[in-house]
Amino acid sequence: MTKIGVFDSGIGGLSVLNEALRQFPGHEYIYLADSANAPYGERPDEWITNRSLKLCTWLIEKQHCEAIVVACNTATAQAIAIIREHFSNTPIIGVEPGIKPAAAISPKKKIGVLATQSTLSSEKFKHLLDSLVGDCQFISQAGVGLVPLIERGDLNDPELEKLITDYVQKVLDFGADTLVLGCTHYPFLIPIINKNFGDQLHLIDTSSAIIQQLGRKAQIEPRKGATEVKLFSTGDSNLILKQTNQLIQALNPTIQINASSIII
Repeated sequence: MTKIGVFDSGIGGLSVLNEALRQFPGHEYIYLADSANAPYGERPDEWITNRSLKLCTWLIEKQHCEAIVVACNTATAQAIAIIREHFSNTPIIGVEPGIKPAAAISPKKKIGVLATQSTLSSEKFKHLLDSLVGDCQFISQAGVGLVPLIERGDLNDPELEKLITDYVQKVLDFGADTLVLGCTHYPFLIPIINKNFGDQLHLIDTSSAIIQQLGRKAQIEPRKGATEVKLFSTGDSNLILKQTNQLIQALNPTIQINASSIII
């Protein structure tokens, strides 16, 4: 059994954790939500870097995690290089907007990228765009205000639906046929997008590829036996437990999940 740490600014990384449980059952997972400080997308770069390093230090040194998934696009964009340098003996898996798979499937080669402003402004994202060879056109749309609303836990909030539909409409007005969900919080919004826009857009969520990379880097495989999940939140542990039960236990009813509030 391998102990795997997953952290995000809040509940968004649960979409990545869910995929890890699907691909690699039988391991122990520690999920850390820095909900007291969410969202990261509007924080200064230096703050994001220092905070991400501190959370990884807690996961590795206090919880003895053997591999880490930085399940936050903003933290990956700003801090992944420093985290890997600091913990060079630990596999550190980051996330990034799936613009490469989007470019491969977009019929019209017009692609929208919905992400936090911090991710869209980062050098890592700029290098990712520059690495693509071809005639694709991209429109970057900052999802300002989405993460705090998702963190409230009410995905039926009319304010949340209005905000995401406004952002998606801007992408459609550009002529895009594909939308990259460039924040791990955003897969929670797929039902709303589908309800309002049907099949007008191909939606790209890179959770599967992230966890495949975890398997390669950490050399883990699916195991028989119990899967252990422990959740820690710097905010309201009851909220993250509620969201986790909705997202994960509906698909994996045998998994027992406990949540605790902590100060880091």
